[in-house]
Amino acid sequence: MLQSRYPTLQRKKSMRSYDGQFSDNRPLKRTREEKVRLLAELKETLRSLKPHTSADLRTSINGKIKELEAELAAPPPPPRERRGPPQEQFGTGPRPPRRPRPPREF
Repeated sequence: MLQSRYPTLQRKKSMRSYDGQFSDNRPLKRTREEKVRLLAELKETLRSLKPHTSADLRTSINGKIKELEAELAAPPPPPRERRGPPQEQFGTGPRPPRRPRPPREF
């Protein structure tokens, strides 16, 4: 740890996520409408790029466009009512009551 008279300059422990936390590197789940809107925005962005824009940026945007077009070309999932039987959920029912705590002595 750095020894400094300025406490803000000292190294702090970094905050790490645990498995399953929302900040993990997981893909965002978007609805079909959001995907259509994002695809339109990306195509407009690609059209509005200046000629001197880097080739890497253009390829990145083209890749995202192709990815979204592939996702939208796939048939949409069936409505929830007609989906198969629900997968086994976590747990089997309500938890048993906790054991009572012993009374505190002061």
